[in-house]
Amino acid sequence: MSTSDIVGAQHENIWNVIVLFPSFVIYVIAMVGETNRAPFDLAEAEGELVGGFHTEYSSLKFALFFLAEYVNIIAVSALATTLFLGGYHAPPGLGFTEAWLGGWFTIIWFFLKVNLFFFLFMWLRASLPRLRYDQFMKFGWKVLIPVSLLWIMIVATLRVIQQQGASRIVALSFAVGIVLIVMAITSAFEKSKEKARAPLPVGEAPEFPIPSLPGVKSLNASRESSTGDNNE
Repeated sequence: MSTSDIVGAQHENIWNVIVLFPSFVIYVIAMVGETNRAPFDLAEAEGELVGGFHTEYSSLKFALFFLAEYVNIIAVSALATTLFLGGYHAPPGLGFTEAWLGGWFTIIWFFLKVNLFFFLFMWLRASLPRLRYDQFMKFGWKVLIPVSLLWIMIVATLRVIQQQGASRIVALSFAVGIVLIVMAITSAFEKSKEKARAPLPVGEAPEFPIPSLPGVKSLNASRESSTGDNNE
């Protein structure tokens, strides 16, 4: 689990953002939620809570809280760069730039990758609406965590198959089979949700009584009038 070994492995091969793309997507979503940024910033939303706990502080204390949020963004962006974007190494095809400035040019590549994630934070805040808390929890418990656990099992199984000397075709077939199973389960789940949301037939009245309002026709009266007009 050494970060230097992770960066070195990406320098010799392709970046982990391609090999472990589901892990990258899960990490990006989790890091946005961890930093309380939009669309997961309900804990300190300006519209609902007038700035959240920030209203209790002012001057230097408020500045420290504000600065700590951006330091947290930079920290998770640097970790994402290390794990998935090759760390300080240059992108494929630009490896000759690593020798510039006596090797110090690699720091510029790391800084540019971190700024790419920082731009992603700003872009999400400006383009996405804020999620409700129940939507946030539903997405985390019913989507993000199950997908993460399933992906861990898939990666571990593929790793064992590779270590046992199996061919890449066998590993690829296993991965494709898992993906098809997940797609089938997801499709069945969506169909069950659509059936649950299906509206009542037009001819059926609701089971509970609806009191009539003055000046408003009841449901049965409006149906009878529409039936009489059609007969005429």
